[in-house]
Amino acid sequence: MIIPPSDSASYAVFYNLLQRIAMIFVTGASGNVGAAVVERLRDRQIPFRVGLRNLERAQQTGGEAVRFDFLDARTYRTAVQGCDAVFLLRPPAIADTRKTLNPFLEVARQEGVRQVVFVSVAGAADNRIVPHYGVEQHLMQNPGGWTILRPGFFAQNLGGAYRTDIVENDRLFVPAGQGLVAFIDGRDIAEVAVKALLEPDAHTGQSYTLTGSEAMSFDQVAALLSEELDRTIVYKPASIPGYGFHLLRRRMPIAQIAIQTILHVGLRYGQAEAVDDTLPKLLGHPPHSMRDYLHDFRSLWLRSSH
Repeated sequence: MIIPPSDSASYAVFYNLLQRIAMIFVTGASGNVGAAVVERLRDRQIPFRVGLRNLERAQQTGGEAVRFDFLDARTYRTAVQGCDAVFLLRPPAIADTRKTLNPFLEVARQEGVRQVVFVSVAGAADNRIVPHYGVEQHLMQNPGGWTILRPGFFAQNLGGAYRTDIVENDRLFVPAGQGLVAFIDGRDIAEVAVKALLEPDAHTGQSYTLTGSEAMSFDQVAALLSEELDRTIVYKPASIPGYGFHLLRRRMPIAQIAIQTILHVGLRYGQAEAVDDTLPKLLGHPPHSMRDYLHDFRSLWLRSSH
């Protein structure tokens, strides 16, 4: 049951919000940003539905769940029926968005979805190589409301893509050279996404570049990790072929290896070093710092005691 606020002013805002948004469909709910979006919707008691390839994970989300797979178009229509808005994330393993995300968006519009909040990447507006470019173009060139979020590099990469190297080898191993990165916390992306989902009139047709408040090197990140974990973590710059083979040994798909390598090599040339002030303006408060993230999730990099 949705519990409205008690004071009249807040109730009016609350009532108008419910009139605009009846149901939100959330993709990527098992990932860092998607899970944070779900948490915020659940806390605000906004109706949502998550799309999952494996419904055994449904209990973790706490909302309505349906089977959904970008690679199976038969799952599209049921997933978005009755939804007004969609939170859209591209799964890392999907490189061809023309045959997956874009057809899904067409079905979503047919079913009456009015607002789509898409998490793209910084620089996607003029980078045809990244898969996000095609989704952005599709949204812009077709009817319906949309908001595009273009975050820089996620702090959560340290707990995901980089985690095994940190835990097993006490190192950060990426082909970023000495490039600086304005890391952004996925929790802040989720907060902005929820604002754009719940207040579409204020954000429709907008593209936001989102970064953290400080650009830092991987050496600096390694030093913060060392301080937080009380053991030495070092940054070892990877060569391009060395990084590719490293990911191949992890059994990562070739297309995903190519995308991940391209994005990291771009860091050498300053593609993620610019600090943008859009994020704190949208949040209304300072964003999480790298130190905040490492402290809040330090258990991710602790070694087993046995």
